[in-house]
Order: sequence, then structure tokens, then C-alpha cells
Amino acid sequence: MNIDFSKNTDGLIPAIIQDSETKNVLMLGYMNAEAYQKTVATNKVTFYSRSKQRLWAKGEESGNFLNLVEIKNDCDNDTLLIQVKPEGPTCHKGTDTCWAEENKTDYGFISTLENTITTRRENADSEKSYVASLFKLGMNKIAQKVGEEAIEVVIEAKDDNDDLFLSESADLLFHYLILLQAKGFKLNDVVDVLKSRQK
Repeated sequence: MNIDFSKNTDGLIPAIIQDSETKNVLMLGYMNAEAYQKTVATNKVTFYSRSKQRLWAKGEESGNFLNLVEIKNDCDNDTLLIQVKPEGPTCHKGTDTCWAEENKTDYGFISTLENTITTRRENADSEKSYVASLFKLGMNKIAQKVGEEAIEVVIEAKDDNDDLFLSESADLLFHYLILLQAKGFKLNDVVDVLKSRQK
């Protein structure tokens, strides 16, 4: 890998640390050539600490190491993206990231929808909220709705109307997310099962 450590007079380049699984950015550190070489040799991310003026392996005191997965060099060869598997919190303040964010997988709009379902379940009026009304009716009604939507998806899959197929698919997914929460789970729990089956 062609890394240009000479661009800055101090020989340091930024190293962006990203969780290899959640894709969340955990922290920003700096590396010189020696820190990079030690990272590769040990598979533990090592920085050059500007305050301590020495090499510093993340986790050397806390035990919260950053286990190396992959290193990518940017287009100018002077910034690294380092994907890791973190052991414990990354920030010295005890948070998952140095921006005090929780390091969890985010599925974009689906995660937003899951949060909306949770909020409606906990706070909404069942006479005004469809989601709240389903939870009030109970597990049997929620499971029944998932079954109905699944049948409608199958029916539309056999026809040629893509708009109807996608619409019924959205209904099925929406009601399945409700069913998951009624059972005490979220989509990430299903993803974990799928990951465990990967060969």
C-alpha cells in the first residue's frame, strides 16, 4: 500500500476508525509510518499520540482494543480508513464512539420506522393510531394481519402489476415489524439469525 506520510511535516496522517459491521465511525486518530507498521504486524490499531509523543495502542490501558479488519487508503494516499472490530467502548469517556453515539446497526428508513412503531405503541392513542390499535387488539390480531398481507403478496407476485406487488410487500414488511415488536424483538435480531447461518 502506497501511503504518503511525507505530506505533513510531522509525518502524521489521519486514520478514520470505522466498525466493520455497523459501518459507524468510532474515532479519528493519527498514524506515522511506525504506527501503521505496528498495526499491521499486531492486528491491533496503534496510533501516534500527539499528547504523549509516542506510539499508543488503543486499549493498552483500558483493554478496549480495536482489532484490525481492513485498511483502505484514500485517493490522495494520505488518509486511512481502518475497519475494525472494537472490544468495548472506543472513547476514553466510556461511550461507543467519540461522538457519544451508540454503536448499533442502522438500517436507515427501516430503523426510523421501527422507532416510530415503538413510539406509537408506548404513547399513541389507540383510537387515533393504527399501530397502537393493533397492539391493543393483541398478538392474535397482529399475527392474523401478517398472514393476510403475506397471502396478498403471493397473489400479486403471480400477476403482472408491479405497483400492487410492491405496495403489498410494503404492507407485509410494515406488519411484520409490528409483529416482531409484539414478540419483543426487532429486525436486527432476525439479521443476527441470518448471519449465524452464513457459511
